[in-house]
Amino acid sequence: MSVRDNYTMINIREYLALGTDEEVGEPALVRLLSDFSCPKNPDVEYFLKKNAIEFTKKNQSVTYLVFSNDESELIGYFSIALKPLTVRGETVSNTVKRKLLRISELDEKSQTYTMSAYLIAQLGKNFTEGRNNKITGGEMLEMAWSVIEEMQYMGGGMVVFLEANNDMKLLKYYNDNRFSQFDTRQTTSKDQEPHELVQLLRLL
Repeated sequence: MSVRDNYTMINIREYLALGTDEEVGEPALVRLLSDFSCPKNPDVEYFLKKNAIEFTKKNQSVTYLVFSNDESELIGYFSIALKPLTVRGETVSNTVKRKLLRISELDEKSQTYTMSAYLIAQLGKNFTEGRNNKITGGEMLEMAWSVIEEMQYMGGGMVVFLEANNDMKLLKYYNDNRFSQFDTRQTTSKDQEPHELVQLLRLL
């Protein structure tokens, strides 16, 4: 059974295309997003409520809402973007380097590969009233991956990456889903606390 038999994805552009219609347009979308809760990762909740709409309008990323088919409840979301990515050759295998050469520019001096890549920018479940129990993280990731595969079919590319908190359980989860660490990055959360993100990639 396909994941999509149990869940429905909606690109928030569908709401935005209906303008200021109170019932189905942007105001309805804002009310829908206000009910999202993710206490395990406040940055995921903050992005959806404060940035997702504007980022989509500006074509910085596109957010997809995931609903349960049984009760049509918002149970999660993910956001996808196209981003420039630089990978240091020393961090990946020779097999990956050969594949990266097809779609990247190699800087011989620094041995870095620069390319456009698909970024899974956000991925989170809605903990309101226990809705997080209606879908697994693996199913959420599978839905995001299916969207990226459609994008690749239309426009090419072969690299997907994401950034995750440096948490052993979380990193094992992504490794089990064929993502490999290639670097780290320092960032700040919405409360301006600095922390390290682990960067992982997977080839299409």
